[in-house]
Order: sequence, then structure tokens, then C-alpha cells
Amino acid sequence: MKRELNGKQKRHLRALGHHLRPVVYVGNAGVSDALVAKVDDELEAHELIKIKVGEGGPEDTAAVGAELARRLRAQHAQTLGRTILLYRERAEDPEIRLPRGAQPRP
Repeated sequence: MKRELNGKQKRHLRALGHHLRPVVYVGNAGVSDALVAKVDDELEAHELIKIKVGEGGPEDTAAVGAELARRLRAQHAQTLGRTILLYRERAEDPEIRLPRGAQPRP
């Protein structure tokens, strides 16, 4: 069961993601199976990624982030403008350690 990130954890991920460049771009095709596969590969490689929704892409950027998070069992850490920040802990040898703080909500 995936747990929701608490505020302290989201702030930590936003700080880590601030300097990142987008590694995936969403075009006018929206959330396709090929896009989901690409995001899955990037999450496995990097754990924390930025996704940029292009001008010709879907208007609701937050909905794109939520759908990708749901389909990939990832955490939607932030949507800022047309940029999405996603996090998924790597199954083996994770690099990002989330702060404990308050316990995540189930």
C-alpha cells in the first residue's frame, strides 16, 4: 500500500528537485502508454524526476501528474505551472532518504 507524503517530506523532495531539469516531456498525445513506460524507466533510474507538459499538451497539468502517479505507484510531490515533480523510491538501493517527521497518512 502506497502511503501519502507528509508536508515535511514534500518540502524535502521539492528542495532536491529544484535544480533538476525535466527528463520527460508531455506533448499533445497526453498520457499514452509509451509516455508511462518512459516515466517508469526514468523513475527507476533517478527516483525523483521533473516532467514538463508542453503548450500543446493537456491543459490540466495537475491531473496529468495525478494520473502518472496512480499508474506508476509514484508520489506526486508538486505541480508548478506546467512542471510536475514525481518521486518513487527505488526497490533496490534507494538513494533518497525522506525525513521522518510526522508519520505519513495511510
